[in-house]
Amino acid sequence: MKVGYLGPKGTFSEEAACRYFAKREAELLPYPTILDVLDEVEAGRIDKAIVPLENTIEGSIIFAVDRLNESEDLFVQGEIVLDIAQNLLAAGPVKLEDLKEIWSIPPAISQCRLLIKKLKAEVKNFDSTVAAAIAVQESGRQDVAAIASAWAAKQWGLQIIASDIQDSASNHTRFVVVTKGVQLLEAPRKTMMVILPNHERSGVLMSILQVFFALDLNLSWIESRPTKKRLGTYQFYLDVEAGLEDERTVKAVSILKTLGHQLKILGSY
Repeated sequence: MKVGYLGPKGTFSEEAACRYFAKREAELLPYPTILDVLDEVEAGRIDKAIVPLENTIEGSIIFAVDRLNESEDLFVQGEIVLDIAQNLLAAGPVKLEDLKEIWSIPPAISQCRLLIKKLKAEVKNFDSTVAAAIAVQESGRQDVAAIASAWAAKQWGLQIIASDIQDSASNHTRFVVVTKGVQLLEAPRKTMMVILPNHERSGVLMSILQVFFALDLNLSWIESRPTKKRLGTYQFYLDVEAGLEDERTVKAVSILKTLGHQLKILGSY
């Protein structure tokens, strides 16, 4: 089984993949971007992809969310939540006050805004935390640092000059496992869907949520995203705490469609 993740080696995505597939035989393959990983599984060149979808501090990773909805073939089959500890890595014993630039992936930078603001450092975006760490190591500069994991520091010979630098002590990232086509695991407990209201009117979201409330279905995630068709129109991503084949989920889907809303199942796990 081939599993794609956001590379290079040493990223949180690789750690998530290693943990999720620890008891299964899997060949882990790194790719330059999250979208590349999803493209590969959609094309059938790999069996599964594991990508970050939501972070405690940053919120949803919107381009990953949108990519799942844009595809007719991608299906979320599983999830794993990682405790994320961000660290500041440098090529030597650099003093924090000497830093002029901090390099990392945009979500990691967002998770550490307080320290970056305090240091008054410029930021430079990379495709992964490890790509930033490698760039710092190769640069040899004593005025730059990367935001990445402790494992990445060990992997690439960098020094941790500040640890646990994220704004919130409770920092977690939810990763999802994506396949091509519907592949249900045994006894799924969640269903991910996107709902496009039949028309824009006052209280339309409340009426949609009322359907789940009436069926005693809890929602663990709600994300509003533009439809990209007309300004001011939105669609809603939901995680329902019930499997796709649960009787309550089936009823909710039926009622929402009867009310004229467009609904698409993105996964069940």
